[in-house]
Amino acid sequence: MFFHDEAALRQTRRTFLGQGMAGLGSVALASLLNSPAAQAEVASGAFPNFAPKAKRVIVLCQAGGPSHLETFDEKPELKRLDGQPMPESFTKGQPIAQLQGQKLKCFAPRFDFNRYGESGQSIVSLFPKMGAIADQLCIVNSMVTEQINHDPAHTFMNTGTSISGRPSMGSWVQYGLGSEADDLPGFVVLTSIGKGGQAQPIAARQWHSGFLPSRYQGVEFRSAGDPVLYVNNPPGITAGRQRDVVDAVNQMNALRQPTLDDPEIATRIAQYELAFKMQTSVPSLMDVSGEPQHILDMYGTKGADGTFAANCLLARRLAERGVRFIQLYHRGWDHHGGIERSMQICASEVDQASAALVTDLKNRGMLDDTLVVWGGEFGRTPMAQGNGRDHHIKGFSIWMAGGGIQGGLKYGKTDELGYNAVEDVMHVHDFHATMLHLLGINHEKLTFRHQGRDFRLTDVHGRVVNEILA
Repeated sequence: MFFHDEAALRQTRRTFLGQGMAGLGSVALASLLNSPAAQAEVASGAFPNFAPKAKRVIVLCQAGGPSHLETFDEKPELKRLDGQPMPESFTKGQPIAQLQGQKLKCFAPRFDFNRYGESGQSIVSLFPKMGAIADQLCIVNSMVTEQINHDPAHTFMNTGTSISGRPSMGSWVQYGLGSEADDLPGFVVLTSIGKGGQAQPIAARQWHSGFLPSRYQGVEFRSAGDPVLYVNNPPGITAGRQRDVVDAVNQMNALRQPTLDDPEIATRIAQYELAFKMQTSVPSLMDVSGEPQHILDMYGTKGADGTFAANCLLARRLAERGVRFIQLYHRGWDHHGGIERSMQICASEVDQASAALVTDLKNRGMLDDTLVVWGGEFGRTPMAQGNGRDHHIKGFSIWMAGGGIQGGLKYGKTDELGYNAVEDVMHVHDFHATMLHLLGINHEKLTFRHQGRDFRLTDVHGRVVNEILA
Protein backbone atom coordinates (compact mmCIF):
# COMPACT_ATOMS: atom_id res chain seq x y z
CA MET A 1 0.00 0.00 0.00
CA PHE A 2 2.85 2.33 0.91
CA PHE A 3 4.51 1.61 -2.46
CA HIS A 4 1.31 2.43 -4.29
CA ASP A 5 0.86 5.74 -2.43
CA GLU A 6 4.49 6.76 -2.95
CA ALA A 7 4.28 6.01 -6.66
CA ALA A 8 1.13 8.09 -6.92
CA LEU A 9 2.82 11.04 -5.18
CA ARG A 10 5.72 10.83 -7.64
CA GLN A 11 3.49 11.11 -10.67
CA THR A 12 4.48 14.08 -12.77
CA ARG A 13 2.34 16.01 -15.20
CA ARG A 14 4.21 14.29 -18.03
CA THR A 15 3.44 10.88 -16.53
CA PHE A 16 -0.24 11.79 -16.13
CA LEU A 17 -0.50 12.96 -19.74
CA GLY A 18 1.36 9.90 -20.90
CA GLN A 19 -1.04 7.60 -19.09
CA GLY A 20 -3.92 9.55 -20.54
CA MET A 21 -2.74 8.42 -23.94
CA ALA A 22 -2.60 4.79 -22.80
CA GLY A 23 -5.20 3.73 -25.35
CA LEU A 24 -3.15 4.98 -28.27
CA GLY A 25 0.03 3.73 -26.64
CA SER A 26 -1.31 0.21 -26.35
CA VAL A 27 -2.19 0.23 -30.03
CA ALA A 28 1.33 1.28 -30.91
CA LEU A 29 2.79 -1.36 -28.61
CA ALA A 30 0.62 -4.06 -30.14
CA SER A 31 1.76 -2.98 -33.58
CA LEU A 32 5.36 -3.14 -32.43
CA LEU A 33 4.96 -6.58 -30.91
CA ASN A 34 3.20 -8.00 -33.94
CA SER A 35 5.36 -6.39 -36.61
CA PRO A 36 8.86 -4.95 -36.21
CA ALA A 37 8.56 -3.83 -39.83
CA ALA A 38 5.52 -1.69 -39.04
CA GLN A 39 7.34 -0.04 -36.15
CA ALA A 40 10.34 0.71 -38.33
CA GLU A 41 8.15 2.41 -40.90
CA VAL A 42 6.49 4.55 -38.23
CA ALA A 43 9.90 5.52 -36.86
CA SER A 44 11.53 6.46 -40.12
CA GLY A 45 8.82 8.26 -42.07
CA ALA A 46 7.30 7.99 -45.51
CA PHE A 47 9.49 5.54 -47.41
CA PRO A 48 9.78 4.41 -50.07
CA ASN A 49 9.59 7.75 -51.87
CA PHE A 50 8.75 6.10 -55.20
CA ALA A 51 8.26 2.64 -56.70
CA PRO A 52 11.32 0.54 -55.84
CA LYS A 53 13.14 -1.74 -58.25
CA ALA A 54 14.69 -3.76 -55.41
CA LYS A 55 13.17 -5.04 -52.18
CA ARG A 56 16.38 -6.28 -50.58
CA VAL A 57 20.18 -6.11 -50.87
CA ILE A 58 22.85 -8.81 -50.64
CA VAL A 59 26.44 -7.54 -50.35
CA LEU A 60 29.23 -10.04 -51.01
CA CYS A 61 32.17 -8.23 -49.43
CA GLN A 62 35.56 -9.62 -50.41
CA ALA A 63 37.37 -8.23 -47.37
CA GLY A 64 40.99 -7.26 -47.81
CA GLY A 65 40.77 -5.57 -51.20
CA PRO A 66 40.67 -7.81 -54.28
CA SER A 67 42.87 -6.62 -57.11
CA HIS A 68 40.87 -5.15 -59.97
CA LEU A 69 43.83 -6.04 -62.19
CA GLU A 70 43.36 -9.76 -61.54
CA THR A 71 39.55 -9.76 -61.64
CA PHE A 72 37.62 -7.38 -63.93
CA ASP A 73 39.94 -4.66 -65.27
CA GLU A 74 42.10 -5.94 -68.11
CA LYS A 75 45.28 -3.89 -68.72
CA PRO A 76 47.44 -4.98 -71.71
CA GLU A 77 49.67 -1.90 -71.35
CA LEU A 78 50.53 -2.80 -67.77
CA LYS A 79 51.50 -6.24 -68.99
CA ARG A 80 53.76 -4.70 -71.63
CA LEU A 81 55.53 -2.51 -69.03
CA ASP A 82 56.09 -5.32 -66.53
CA GLY A 83 59.18 -4.67 -64.42
CA GLN A 84 59.75 -1.15 -65.73
CA PRO A 85 59.62 1.94 -63.48
CA MET A 86 56.11 3.19 -62.84
CA PRO A 87 55.76 6.57 -64.58
CA GLU A 88 55.98 9.28 -61.93
CA SER A 89 53.17 11.17 -63.63
CA PHE A 90 50.76 8.58 -62.22
CA THR A 91 52.02 8.41 -58.66
CA LYS A 92 53.56 11.77 -57.71
CA GLY A 93 51.75 13.26 -54.73
CA GLN A 94 49.27 10.38 -54.60
CA PRO A 95 48.32 8.48 -51.42
CA ILE A 96 50.18 5.17 -51.21
CA ALA A 97 50.02 2.78 -48.27
CA GLN A 98 53.09 0.60 -47.66
CA LEU A 99 54.97 1.48 -50.85
CA GLN A 100 55.40 5.14 -49.91
CA GLY A 101 58.99 6.27 -50.61
CA GLN A 102 59.99 3.04 -52.39
CA LYS A 103 61.00 2.48 -56.00
CA LEU A 104 57.82 1.73 -57.88
CA LYS A 105 57.79 -0.83 -60.69
CA CYS A 106 54.96 -1.90 -62.96
CA PHE A 107 53.60 -5.32 -62.12
CA ALA A 108 51.83 -7.16 -64.93
CA PRO A 109 48.46 -8.82 -64.34
CA ARG A 110 49.13 -12.40 -63.32
CA PHE A 111 46.36 -14.04 -65.36
CA ASP A 112 44.76 -13.85 -68.77
CA PHE A 113 41.28 -12.44 -69.32
CA ASN A 114 38.53 -14.02 -71.39
CA ARG A 115 35.42 -12.64 -73.07
CA TYR A 116 32.16 -13.97 -71.68
CA GLY A 117 28.52 -13.87 -72.63
CA GLU A 118 26.76 -12.12 -75.49
CA SER A 119 27.93 -8.86 -73.96
CA GLY A 120 31.57 -9.92 -74.28
CA GLN A 121 32.43 -8.93 -70.73
CA SER A 122 36.16 -9.05 -70.00
CA ILE A 123 36.65 -11.17 -66.86
CA VAL A 124 39.75 -12.94 -65.54
CA SER A 125 40.05 -16.59 -66.51
CA LEU A 126 40.02 -17.52 -62.78
CA PHE A 127 36.29 -16.67 -62.70
CA PRO A 128 34.65 -18.96 -65.29
CA LYS A 129 31.45 -19.31 -63.23
CA MET A 130 31.06 -15.56 -62.94
CA GLY A 131 31.88 -15.42 -66.62
CA ALA A 132 28.89 -17.68 -67.25
CA ILE A 133 26.59 -15.03 -65.73
CA ALA A 134 28.37 -12.11 -67.42
CA ASP A 135 25.17 -10.94 -69.09
CA GLN A 136 23.59 -10.47 -65.65
CA LEU A 137 26.45 -8.32 -64.35
CA CYS A 138 27.13 -4.61 -64.42
CA ILE A 139 30.88 -4.39 -63.87
CA VAL A 140 32.00 -1.02 -62.54
CA ASN A 141 35.70 -0.39 -63.19
CA SER A 142 35.78 3.18 -61.90
CA MET A 143 35.09 2.92 -58.18
CA VAL A 144 36.98 5.31 -55.90
CA THR A 145 37.11 5.64 -52.13
CA GLU A 146 38.86 7.88 -49.61
CA GLN A 147 40.50 5.58 -47.06
CA ILE A 148 43.63 3.57 -47.85
CA ASN A 149 43.82 1.23 -44.83
CA HIS A 150 41.48 -1.68 -44.19
CA ASP A 151 39.41 -0.73 -41.17
CA PRO A 152 38.84 2.92 -42.17
CA ALA A 153 38.09 1.80 -45.74
CA HIS A 154 35.47 -0.68 -44.53
CA THR A 155 34.04 2.04 -42.32
CA PHE A 156 33.84 4.41 -45.28
CA MET A 157 32.28 1.79 -47.54
CA ASN A 158 29.71 0.86 -44.91
CA THR A 159 28.84 4.24 -43.43
CA GLY A 160 29.89 6.89 -45.97
CA THR A 161 32.42 8.38 -43.56
CA SER A 162 35.68 7.40 -41.90
CA ILE A 163 34.34 8.58 -38.54
CA SER A 164 33.55 5.56 -36.39
CA GLY A 165 30.15 5.39 -34.73
CA ARG A 166 27.95 6.33 -37.70
CA PRO A 167 25.13 4.03 -38.89
CA SER A 168 26.00 1.36 -41.43
CA MET A 169 24.25 1.24 -44.80
CA GLY A 170 22.30 -1.86 -43.72
CA SER A 171 21.02 0.02 -40.69
CA TRP A 172 20.01 3.00 -42.82
CA VAL A 173 18.11 0.70 -45.18
CA GLN A 174 16.30 -1.06 -42.35
CA TYR A 175 15.54 2.29 -40.70
CA GLY A 176 14.04 3.57 -43.94
CA LEU A 177 12.09 0.52 -45.03
CA GLY A 178 11.79 -1.83 -42.07
CA SER A 179 11.94 -5.57 -42.53
CA GLU A 180 9.59 -7.96 -44.28
CA ALA A 181 10.57 -10.65 -41.75
CA ASP A 182 8.79 -10.81 -38.38
CA ASP A 183 10.83 -13.73 -37.04
CA LEU A 184 14.34 -12.78 -38.20
CA PRO A 185 16.42 -9.60 -37.95
CA GLY A 186 16.04 -7.21 -40.87
CA PHE A 187 19.83 -6.92 -41.22
CA VAL A 188 21.96 -10.08 -41.01
CA VAL A 189 25.73 -10.49 -41.32
CA LEU A 190 27.60 -13.71 -42.16
CA THR A 191 31.39 -14.07 -42.15
CA SER A 192 33.83 -16.61 -43.57
CA ILE A 193 37.62 -16.88 -43.59
CA GLY A 194 39.46 -17.85 -46.74
CA LYS A 195 42.86 -19.46 -47.13
CA GLY A 196 44.17 -17.27 -49.92
CA GLY A 197 45.69 -14.39 -47.96
CA GLN A 198 45.90 -12.53 -44.70
CA ALA A 199 42.45 -12.42 -43.06
CA GLN A 200 42.16 -8.87 -41.77
CA PRO A 201 39.81 -8.55 -38.76
CA ILE A 202 36.33 -7.13 -39.27
CA ALA A 203 34.98 -5.10 -36.35
CA ALA A 204 31.35 -5.57 -35.34
CA ARG A 205 30.87 -1.81 -35.54
CA GLN A 206 30.90 -2.24 -39.34
CA TRP A 207 27.25 -3.30 -39.04
CA HIS A 208 26.34 -1.10 -36.07
CA SER A 209 23.35 1.25 -36.03
CA GLY A 210 25.40 4.21 -34.77
CA PHE A 211 23.09 6.94 -33.53
CA LEU A 212 20.01 5.24 -34.99
CA PRO A 213 17.89 3.25 -32.51
CA SER A 214 19.77 0.03 -31.78
CA ARG A 215 17.05 -2.22 -33.21
CA TYR A 216 18.39 -1.30 -36.65
CA GLN A 217 21.89 -2.72 -36.16
CA GLY A 218 22.97 -5.86 -37.96
CA VAL A 219 22.97 -9.25 -36.27
CA GLU A 220 25.92 -11.54 -36.96
CA PHE A 221 25.08 -15.22 -37.42
CA ARG A 222 27.99 -17.38 -36.28
CA SER A 223 29.35 -20.22 -38.41
CA ALA A 224 29.84 -22.72 -35.56
CA GLY A 225 27.63 -23.71 -32.65
CA ASP A 226 24.46 -21.72 -32.12
CA PRO A 227 24.14 -19.24 -35.04
CA VAL A 228 23.00 -16.67 -32.49
CA LEU A 229 24.16 -16.87 -28.89
CA TYR A 230 21.52 -18.21 -26.48
CA VAL A 231 19.01 -18.82 -29.28
CA ASN A 232 18.23 -22.20 -27.70
CA ASN A 233 16.59 -22.57 -24.30
CA PRO A 234 18.71 -24.03 -21.48
CA PRO A 235 17.74 -27.45 -20.09
CA GLY A 236 14.44 -27.42 -18.22
CA ILE A 237 13.09 -24.28 -19.89
CA THR A 238 10.12 -24.89 -22.16
CA ALA A 239 8.82 -22.59 -24.87
CA GLY A 240 5.81 -21.86 -22.65
CA ARG A 241 7.95 -20.75 -19.74
CA GLN A 242 10.09 -18.63 -22.03
CA ARG A 243 6.93 -17.05 -23.44
CA ASP A 244 5.85 -16.13 -19.90
CA VAL A 245 9.20 -14.43 -19.23
CA VAL A 246 9.11 -12.46 -22.48
CA ASP A 247 5.53 -11.33 -21.84
CA ALA A 248 6.33 -10.25 -18.29
CA VAL A 249 9.44 -8.28 -19.29
CA ASN A 250 7.61 -6.62 -22.19
CA GLN A 251 4.74 -5.62 -19.90
CA MET A 252 7.14 -4.01 -17.42
CA ASN A 253 8.93 -2.16 -20.21
CA ALA A 254 5.59 -1.01 -21.62
CA LEU A 255 4.61 0.41 -18.20
CA ARG A 256 7.81 2.41 -18.07
CA GLN A 257 7.68 3.69 -21.65
CA PRO A 258 5.00 6.39 -21.15
CA THR A 259 7.11 7.91 -18.37
CA LEU A 260 10.47 8.03 -20.14
CA ASP A 261 9.51 8.02 -23.82
CA ASP A 262 12.85 6.34 -24.50
CA PRO A 263 13.26 4.76 -27.96
CA GLU A 264 15.58 2.15 -26.45
CA ILE A 265 12.69 0.84 -24.34
CA ALA A 266 10.71 0.29 -27.53
CA THR A 267 13.79 -1.42 -28.94
CA ARG A 268 14.00 -3.79 -25.96
CA ILE A 269 10.33 -4.69 -26.30
CA ALA A 270 10.72 -5.43 -30.00
CA GLN A 271 13.96 -7.34 -29.57
CA TYR A 272 12.70 -9.55 -26.73
CA GLU A 273 9.80 -10.52 -28.95
CA LEU A 274 12.03 -11.04 -31.99
CA ALA A 275 14.47 -13.14 -29.95
CA PHE A 276 11.62 -15.40 -28.86
CA LYS A 277 10.52 -15.92 -32.46
CA MET A 278 14.12 -16.55 -33.54
CA GLN A 279 14.26 -19.60 -31.28
CA THR A 280 12.13 -21.28 -33.90
CA SER A 281 13.10 -19.45 -37.09
CA VAL A 282 16.92 -19.58 -36.81
CA PRO A 283 17.33 -23.36 -36.42
CA SER A 284 15.00 -23.95 -39.38
CA LEU A 285 16.93 -21.35 -41.41
CA MET A 286 20.27 -23.04 -40.76
CA ASP A 287 18.94 -26.54 -41.47
CA VAL A 288 19.60 -26.92 -45.20
CA SER A 289 18.86 -30.67 -45.23
CA GLY A 290 15.73 -29.95 -47.24
CA GLU A 291 17.68 -28.30 -50.07
CA PRO A 292 17.85 -30.47 -53.20
CA GLN A 293 21.23 -32.01 -53.94
CA HIS A 294 21.53 -30.12 -57.22
CA ILE A 295 21.26 -26.82 -55.31
CA LEU A 296 23.98 -27.82 -52.86
CA ASP A 297 26.13 -28.91 -55.79
CA MET A 298 25.49 -25.64 -57.62
CA TYR A 299 26.78 -23.63 -54.66
CA GLY A 300 29.55 -26.13 -53.94
CA THR A 301 28.60 -26.77 -50.32
CA LYS A 302 27.45 -29.66 -48.16
CA GLY A 303 25.62 -27.51 -45.64
CA ALA A 304 25.86 -24.61 -43.23
CA ASP A 305 29.56 -25.07 -42.43
CA GLY A 306 30.72 -21.45 -42.29
CA THR A 307 32.29 -21.36 -45.77
CA PHE A 308 31.57 -18.60 -48.24
CA ALA A 309 29.64 -21.08 -50.36
CA ALA A 310 27.42 -22.08 -47.45
CA ASN A 311 26.87 -18.44 -46.54
CA CYS A 312 25.78 -17.64 -50.09
CA LEU A 313 23.14 -20.36 -49.81
CA LEU A 314 22.05 -18.98 -46.44
CA ALA A 315 21.86 -15.52 -48.02
CA ARG A 316 19.30 -16.82 -50.49
CA ARG A 317 17.34 -18.46 -47.67
CA LEU A 318 17.42 -15.23 -45.65
CA ALA A 319 16.23 -13.27 -48.68
CA GLU A 320 13.34 -15.70 -49.15
CA ARG A 321 12.31 -15.11 -45.54
CA GLY A 322 12.08 -11.36 -45.92
CA VAL A 323 15.41 -10.15 -44.51
CA ARG A 324 16.01 -6.70 -45.98
CA PHE A 325 19.81 -6.40 -45.93
CA ILE A 326 22.25 -9.33 -45.98
CA GLN A 327 25.99 -8.79 -45.83
CA LEU A 328 28.61 -11.49 -46.31
CA TYR A 329 32.25 -10.89 -45.44
CA HIS A 330 34.84 -13.25 -46.93
CA ARG A 331 38.19 -12.51 -45.32
CA GLY A 332 41.41 -13.38 -47.13
CA TRP A 333 41.98 -10.89 -49.97
CA ASP A 334 44.93 -8.93 -48.53
CA HIS A 335 47.56 -9.87 -51.08
CA HIS A 336 50.72 -7.87 -50.37
CA GLY A 337 52.73 -10.88 -51.44
CA GLY A 338 52.20 -14.12 -53.33
CA ILE A 339 49.26 -12.72 -55.25
CA GLU A 340 49.44 -15.31 -58.01
CA ARG A 341 48.96 -18.27 -55.66
CA SER A 342 46.57 -16.37 -53.39
CA MET A 343 44.28 -15.30 -56.22
CA GLN A 344 43.87 -18.89 -57.36
CA ILE A 345 42.84 -19.93 -53.86
CA CYS A 346 40.43 -17.03 -53.41
CA ALA A 347 38.88 -17.64 -56.80
CA SER A 348 38.28 -21.29 -55.95
CA GLU A 349 36.51 -20.18 -52.75
CA VAL A 350 34.15 -17.57 -54.20
CA ASP A 351 33.68 -17.91 -57.97
CA GLN A 352 31.21 -20.79 -57.98
CA ALA A 353 29.11 -19.64 -55.04
CA SER A 354 28.89 -16.00 -56.17
CA ALA A 355 27.58 -17.10 -59.56
CA ALA A 356 25.31 -19.71 -57.98
CA LEU A 357 23.61 -17.10 -55.80
CA VAL A 358 22.78 -14.92 -58.81
CA THR A 359 21.61 -17.95 -60.82
CA ASP A 360 19.54 -19.34 -57.96
CA LEU A 361 17.83 -15.99 -57.37
CA LYS A 362 17.08 -15.70 -61.08
CA ASN A 363 15.64 -19.21 -61.28
CA ARG A 364 13.35 -18.45 -58.34
CA GLY A 365 12.14 -15.17 -59.83
CA MET A 366 13.89 -13.17 -57.10
CA LEU A 367 16.76 -11.54 -58.95
CA ASP A 368 14.58 -8.80 -60.42
CA ASP A 369 13.92 -7.40 -56.95
CA THR A 370 17.18 -8.38 -55.22
CA LEU A 371 20.26 -6.18 -55.62
CA VAL A 372 23.47 -8.24 -55.40
CA VAL A 373 26.79 -6.42 -54.94
CA TRP A 374 30.28 -8.00 -55.16
CA GLY A 375 33.49 -6.16 -54.24
CA GLY A 376 35.94 -5.10 -51.55
CA GLU A 377 36.86 -1.98 -49.60
CA PHE A 378 39.44 -0.91 -52.24
CA GLY A 379 41.63 -2.36 -55.00
CA ARG A 380 45.36 -3.03 -55.40
CA THR A 381 48.21 -1.05 -56.94
CA PRO A 382 49.53 -1.52 -60.49
CA MET A 383 52.97 -1.35 -58.83
CA ALA A 384 54.67 -4.40 -57.39
CA GLN A 385 55.10 -5.00 -53.69
CA GLY A 386 57.49 -7.90 -54.03
CA ASN A 387 55.25 -10.44 -55.75
CA GLY A 388 52.06 -8.81 -54.49
CA ARG A 389 50.23 -5.48 -54.59
CA ASP A 390 49.64 -2.68 -52.09
CA HIS A 391 46.31 -1.02 -51.18
CA HIS A 392 44.78 1.24 -53.83
CA ILE A 393 41.87 3.72 -53.66
CA LYS A 394 42.03 5.72 -56.91
CA GLY A 395 40.31 3.14 -59.09
CA PHE A 396 38.97 -0.38 -58.52
CA SER A 397 36.18 -2.74 -59.53
CA ILE A 398 32.90 -4.04 -58.18
CA TRP A 399 29.93 -5.66 -59.85
CA MET A 400 26.20 -5.39 -59.30
CA ALA A 401 23.37 -7.57 -60.54
CA GLY A 402 19.58 -7.72 -60.36
CA GLY A 403 17.35 -5.24 -58.56
CA GLY A 404 16.98 -2.76 -61.43
CA ILE A 405 20.61 -2.93 -62.63
CA GLN A 406 21.42 -3.20 -66.34
CA GLY A 407 23.14 -6.52 -66.99
CA GLY A 408 25.90 -7.14 -69.50
CA LEU A 409 27.30 -3.64 -68.96
CA LYS A 410 30.84 -2.46 -68.33
CA TYR A 411 30.70 0.97 -66.69
CA GLY A 412 33.58 3.39 -66.23
CA LYS A 413 37.26 2.79 -66.73
CA THR A 414 40.70 3.42 -65.29
CA ASP A 415 43.72 4.68 -67.19
CA GLU A 416 45.91 2.36 -69.25
CA LEU A 417 47.82 1.18 -66.16
CA GLY A 418 44.80 0.81 -63.87
CA TYR A 419 45.84 3.58 -61.52
CA ASN A 420 43.28 6.39 -61.75
CA ALA A 421 39.59 6.13 -62.56
CA VAL A 422 39.28 8.42 -65.56
CA GLU A 423 35.83 7.87 -67.03
CA ASP A 424 32.38 7.73 -65.41
CA VAL A 425 33.92 7.79 -61.96
CA MET A 426 31.72 6.24 -59.24
CA HIS A 427 32.46 7.38 -55.71
CA VAL A 428 31.30 5.39 -52.69
CA HIS A 429 28.72 8.14 -52.07
CA ASP A 430 27.37 7.57 -55.60
CA PHE A 431 27.13 3.85 -54.94
CA HIS A 432 25.11 4.51 -51.77
CA ALA A 433 22.83 6.98 -53.54
CA THR A 434 22.20 4.50 -56.36
CA MET A 435 21.54 1.62 -53.98
CA LEU A 436 18.98 3.68 -52.05
CA HIS A 437 17.37 4.82 -55.30
CA LEU A 438 16.88 1.22 -56.39
CA LEU A 439 15.16 0.60 -53.05
CA GLY A 440 12.80 3.49 -53.75
CA ILE A 441 14.52 5.96 -51.43
CA ASN A 442 15.64 9.48 -52.26
CA HIS A 443 19.04 9.52 -50.55
CA GLU A 444 18.67 13.23 -49.72
CA LYS A 445 15.48 12.57 -47.75
CA LEU A 446 16.58 9.59 -45.68
CA THR A 447 17.79 11.57 -42.67
CA PHE A 448 18.02 11.30 -38.89
CA ARG A 449 18.28 14.21 -36.48
CA HIS A 450 21.32 13.84 -34.22
CA GLN A 451 23.11 16.46 -32.14
CA GLY A 452 21.26 19.27 -33.87
CA ARG A 453 21.97 18.13 -37.42
CA ASP A 454 20.14 16.04 -40.01
CA PHE A 455 22.50 13.20 -40.95
CA ARG A 456 22.22 10.89 -43.95
CA LEU A 457 24.16 7.98 -45.41
CA THR A 458 25.50 10.10 -48.29
CA ASP A 459 26.23 13.13 -46.04
CA VAL A 460 26.17 16.12 -48.45
CA HIS A 461 27.35 14.13 -51.47
CA GLY A 462 26.19 11.41 -53.86
CA ARG A 463 24.48 11.16 -57.20
CA VAL A 464 22.31 8.41 -58.61
CA VAL A 465 24.21 6.70 -61.45
CA ASN A 466 21.30 6.46 -63.85
CA GLU A 467 23.50 5.06 -66.62
CA ILE A 468 23.67 1.64 -64.99
CA LEU A 469 19.94 1.32 -64.30
CA ALA A 470 17.81 -1.04 -66.36
